[in-house]
Amino acid sequence: MKILIRNLDRETTEQELQTAFEAHGKVQSSDIVKEKSNGLSKGFGFIEMPKAGEAKVAVKNLNDSMLGANKIRVKYAEDKADSQAKPKID
Repeated sequence: MKILIRNLDRETTEQELQTAFEAHGKVQSSDIVKEKSNGLSKGFGFIEMPKAGEAKVAVKNLNDSMLGANKIRVKYAEDKADSQAKPKID
């Protein structure tokens, strides 16, 4: 299950992010999105957790918690295909 983490402290590392989620279960991957031009964090990232139950607990427990100097927002990530497939309402 892919999880989106927003409002990351720009100094947060992928290892720190992974460690926070590992307290709630197995983490398959950890990725902080970075600027192409300078390699600095854009302030959000993704975690992949293979077990849905563990991911649900992680989202519930880590949303609105402090990581580094910021209060992070955690939710399930939407697939790009899913968000593009939704019809526009005019």
